[in-house]
Amino acid sequence: MKLEHIAAPEERVVVLDFGAQYSQLITRRVRECHVYSELLSYDTPLEEILSRKPRGIILSGGPSSVYEEGAPAADPRLFELGIPVLGICYGMQLMAHQLGGKVLPGENREYGKTELHVREGAPLFDGLNPELICWMSHGDLVQEPPPGFETIASTVNSPVAAMANVQKRLFGVQFHPEVAHTPWGIEILRQFLYGFCGCEGQWTIESFVTEATEGVARRVGKGRVLCALSGGVDSSTTAALVHRAIGDQITCIFVNHGLLRLEEPERVRATFDQHFKMNLVYVDATDRFLARLEGVTDPERKRKIIGEEFVRVFEEEASRLGDFDFLAQGTLYPDVVESGTKNAALIKTHHNVGGLPEKMNFKLLEPLRDLFKDEVRAVATELGLPSELVWRQPFPGPGLAIRIIGEVTRERLETLRRADWIVVDEIKRAGLYRQLFHAFAVLLPIRSTGVMGDQRTYAYPICVRAVTSDDVMTADWARLPYEVLERISNRITNEVPGVNRVVLDISSKPPATIEWE
Repeated sequence: MKLEHIAAPEERVVVLDFGAQYSQLITRRVRECHVYSELLSYDTPLEEILSRKPRGIILSGGPSSVYEEGAPAADPRLFELGIPVLGICYGMQLMAHQLGGKVLPGENREYGKTELHVREGAPLFDGLNPELICWMSHGDLVQEPPPGFETIASTVNSPVAAMANVQKRLFGVQFHPEVAHTPWGIEILRQFLYGFCGCEGQWTIESFVTEATEGVARRVGKGRVLCALSGGVDSSTTAALVHRAIGDQITCIFVNHGLLRLEEPERVRATFDQHFKMNLVYVDATDRFLARLEGVTDPERKRKIIGEEFVRVFEEEASRLGDFDFLAQGTLYPDVVESGTKNAALIKTHHNVGGLPEKMNFKLLEPLRDLFKDEVRAVATELGLPSELVWRQPFPGPGLAIRIIGEVTRERLETLRRADWIVVDEIKRAGLYRQLFHAFAVLLPIRSTGVMGDQRTYAYPICVRAVTSDDVMTADWARLPYEVLERISNRITNEVPGVNRVVLDISSKPPATIEWE
């Protein structure tokens, strides 16, 4: 499906993706500098890149070696345009390689925190200390910079850890300024954007809302929109934005697929009856979804089935309600990236991206597709959505189906719902809800021996998953207080039939993902 930008300001920077799983983090950091950024494949035709009229171009990292046959390469004309270019990791090596420098395999690889020595007066580093800690992740290195470049920083293992040709406004850094482990890295990006690209920081949430509203109205015209509403912040923000743009031309459908959390259908309906003045259709399709999921254990099949069934329900409701031209969804940028791009491997299919069937009777309308979660919350606040909804923790489209490992049954759903309710309730009681990105329960497909009331039990274990995250693409397991964990464990084993054990997931992302499936 073609990515269509609903809001695209004139002042922008293009990030070319060379296959790094976290290329989108560069995009996010640029936006934090109030400059709109867009991620494109490295082999996007130069004419298409130029049609964006970028103020600057950033070359991402990637897993390849520039000297290998078939390695991703940039159009060499890119460096002769007069447009500032910043190469990061592989991007710097590629710039050096294509412009006549020397790139070799390193004798010692650099991974993790590394001491960086900055040359006096080095461009990009203005105002920063000469001795810094940066985050490295590479095996190859630039041995010699290209003609016309100077080395502006080095490490023990990288003689050229940063390079610059100020006259041509071409720069390269071997480290990763986009990751949180390089705490001053955003200053490098800001220097590039404001000092060399001439950006003024025109992109704000307020400007996005204005441009997205106009973009939706322009694209929809006199058409009618069907909105997939789950009650989460993504779909709710989508509904509010589209409603602001086209008014009564939007009809929202809330499908209860039977995979929602405890009392969630009732809360969602009550919230929208109170806060939104738009057409809302409620569909209870629990039996239908559970029938399709019977016997299915593979997580990718679950996602595909749920995504396809969602669309079929919408098509049937649309047919009953009248003709609709568009299907509005709360798809976000991490959904798109994790579902697999041309240059990044598939991690998992999101139900509203890769989970959609190839043939649909709707055109997609995804006004939030370029945004990260924190940006969506800011948009929701700007649109006046209630605080409780704005700060509601994310809930996956496939719902509890991907938090039940293995087959989804009514019995397992009821067990997980009650356990999940307790986890969230105790997190809220402890005042930790807003500090965590996610806190939920997972039902494991095994049974373990326990003792209750002097009787042997053979019951399910529940896994507690709680993480912190700024960008969804990386996450760390939350260090919950022992007393909170104790209350969660005691309540689950006492209040949820069929559970006799509670365990804690202490895996970060990577190597794990936030969800289990």
